[in-house]
Amino acid sequence: MENFDVYQKASRRTWRLVHTDHPLVYPTLGLVNEAGELAGKVKKIFRDKNGVVADADREALKYELGDVLWYLAQIATELDLSLDEIAQANLDKLKARMERNTIQGEGDYR
Repeated sequence: MENFDVYQKASRRTWRLVHTDHPLVYPTLGLVNEAGELAGKVKKIFRDKNGVVADADREALKYELGDVLWYLAQIATELDLSLDEIAQANLDKLKARMERNTIQGEGDYR
């Protein structure tokens, strides 16, 4: 995969609008659901395996992360944002926080 733009365009070919009042509803709910499935798998690694991530666990987490990425790409596409743009904005935000020594704390605009 060259970059997130390639992924985002390719992932859209598997998109199907589920009828809701707004096109952001279904992928946002899907994102939260898949993030919860990811968290559940991580929880069980710590609960059942003392935090040791086996190859099978890593593979399962890879697939969950892929599902999270798919839903994120659909939300970004609906908002006419590229994943590359989102990733760069996040890095810029974090760099600015580091420079201002505000990496800890709360709030998006600290």
